[in-house]
This record gives sequence, structure tokens and C-alpha cells, in this order.
Amino acid sequence: MSTLEDWIKHGEELRRPLLVNEKLSESKTVVIVGGGLSGMCCAYRIASKRPDVKVILIEQSDRLGGVITTWQDGAWLCDLAVNATRPHPAFWRLVEDLNLASKFTPSRQEAKDRWILMSGKSHKLSWRTMFKIGPIKLLKSVRLARRGGASVAELIPNKLVADALCLGIVNDTANNVDADFLMPSLTKYGSNPPIKKSKLRKLIAKSYPIFSPRPGSIASLEGGMQCLTDTLSEHLSSLSNVDVQLNKSFKSPVSVAESHGVGLESVIWAAPGLHEDYAESQLSIFAVGYRNEQVSTVKVGYGTLIPDVNIPVSGILHESDLHNSNRCPDGHRLFRLMVPHNRWDGQDESILACAESLLAKQPELFAKIGERKIPKYPPGYMKMIAQMDYQCSYVGWSVSGVSITHVVDEAERIAELF
Repeated sequence: MSTLEDWIKHGEELRRPLLVNEKLSESKTVVIVGGGLSGMCCAYRIASKRPDVKVILIEQSDRLGGVITTWQDGAWLCDLAVNATRPHPAFWRLVEDLNLASKFTPSRQEAKDRWILMSGKSHKLSWRTMFKIGPIKLLKSVRLARRGGASVAELIPNKLVADALCLGIVNDTANNVDADFLMPSLTKYGSNPPIKKSKLRKLIAKSYPIFSPRPGSIASLEGGMQCLTDTLSEHLSSLSNVDVQLNKSFKSPVSVAESHGVGLESVIWAAPGLHEDYAESQLSIFAVGYRNEQVSTVKVGYGTLIPDVNIPVSGILHESDLHNSNRCPDGHRLFRLMVPHNRWDGQDESILACAESLLAKQPELFAKIGERKIPKYPPGYMKMIAQMDYQCSYVGWSVSGVSITHVVDEAERIAELF
């Protein structure tokens, strides 16, 4: 049973189940598979709290960090995956514990606006969006979705709005995404807080270290989010009870347990492949830069979501508008384009043409900077994972979500069990 103190510390994350073997905390050796942000945070939190517990962190590549990477070309700088964090005390606590507070700043207030491109016109996301959906229709849909297992398309009865929100987070359309997974607060999935939401928000706001975020704002790190994983890596290497093993791959938790002479209850799986039906979608990321005068008609903001499947770009993020730290040369603006592979012909020229039609002609910078694979979370996903039999523990992007706050808070919650 979660207490009020638990809710103040973790907020709505308590609605998400912890897929943890109840005997994990009894382990003398913990083996974590997957050296992305989730695995790193679990290793850091457990090893810091329990110096008597040996923590082995295994990563199949030659570097830690997973999807958290930052691309740089001279003064141009762009994150490939997560570029900022929504307000959550767990992330603020991690930044403070890693001594990164001086590099951590809130987003620019003038860049808070978000838009959806609908029928060729830009619609600003705000409370007025409810009227495009239909307030009464939305209320009915929310009530029906609270029965569990609904898709986001059933929760939000406007295809363009629903698809845009899903594409911006999980690179999938709304009919393919579990509403309980993406919006557990709205569907009332999991447990409810012991006090009114308004009172809880006030108590949570008082718990932030470093600075109290403005409602609706986000925050980021100078030098990009790879600064976080690089610093985590340094801290892990300084802990005597942590053993980081790179370039090692395992197919299953059973093979990990046998290889390291531990029981399955001592294994934390932070890698993809949670279940037999595990699937991913793919997208490419492009960076596009302009001189200020070239894009003077492009409004300053967070970015635009594009649900139209006939357009290869599903989202444009205004990288240089958003951050207080520099992301491009003086007198320029930088944009990040998200390109789902199922909407793209694979030719860079088609993305350049799209960028020129949506932003401006002849960019100063145009580069494909990377690719990403994002897990699929079909309707009924949360019900499915909550009912699985867990001989080991499962964490990470393939379990708790693609938001950076999910995996950071999840690591805290697991460490609290020790």
C-alpha cells in the first residue's frame, strides 16, 4: 500500500507496476542486463544505497548510454532521442546527486507552444483543443477507457489529435497504442493518490531540489542529454561494488543467471525483449539548420506534430528555441526532424524537400544524425505485463515507457526495496 510520502516522492509514476521479483532485495549480487539509462540508474541507485551488494552491469555494445546520445558538428548540437525532461522530482534528485545542477536549466518560456499540422493548417495545442475533439464526446470516451485495455484512439475521439500525440511519444498511431500505458492518469490505471490531486501537486512542488519548475515547462542539460549518461558512467566506475562489462550479449535472463552463478531473482533485465510478442518501430532523425532571417516566419516554440501519413516527417522539434544552452551558432536556429520509416521512401532528398516546404529553402545544415527503434505498446499492454509471472525483474524503455522520468523514477523505486 503506497503512503502519502510515496506519492509525494513518485507522483503518478506509482500508477505503473514495478515488475520486480520479491526476492531481489535479498540478493548479494545483482546482475543488470542493458547499459542504457535505465540499467545505469538501477546500478547507480542500488550500488550507492547498498555498498555490500555487488552490482554487475552488462552492455552488449562498446559504450554505456543506450539511446541517449548527442550529435555535434562544430557549434551545432542535437540530441538523438530524449532532449529534455518533463518536471518530476526523481530526475531533479538524480541531477543533484550527480553534481550536475550547474548545467541543468529550465526551458525557455517563449518556446512552450506546441502545434499540430491538421489539413495543412497549424493548430496550437491548448485547452481549446478540447473543442476540436468535443468536450462531451471526450468525457464519454474517457469513462469508457477507464474499463481498461483501450487504445488511445478510443480514449481521444479525434484521429488527428490522437495520432499526433502518439507519434510524438511512441512513433505509432493511436489505434495501436495502449491508453493505460501512455496516459495512466487519465484512464485511472493503477492506484489513486490518498488526497486530492490539487493538494498533492502542491506537496510535490515543494519537494523539488535545485529549482521548482514552472507548470508545463521542461528542463535540459547543457551539452545535451549525453552529459547525463557520461556522468553516470563516471560515477559507476568510481563505485567499488560495481562491475561494468561491455561487449557482452545474452539472449535470456536464464543464460545470464547461469553465466554469473546467481538465481533468476537476482537478475534485472533492462534490455529489449520483455515478451514473445515484443516488436519495435523505426524512425530516423535529421538535423536542419538555418540563419535566423531564413526562418523569420517560423514561430518560436517547442515544435509541430504532423499526423498526415502523406508527409514523411511526423514531427519538427525546435531544438535551439527550446534550450537555454546553445544548440547552434549565433544568428541561427536548429530543428530536429522525426521520420518514421513506414512513411519514408528512404531517400534523404525527400526529407530535404519536405523540410524546405515546411520550414524554408536552402538550409545551412542538413544531416541525417541517427536512427531509433521504439518498442510497441499495443492496447491491453499494461494488463498483459501486470499479469506476467516474473522470475527475474524487468525495467526500462521496453517496460515502463519512453519518457526519461519513467525510467529514472523506476530505478529509485527499486532501490527503495533494498
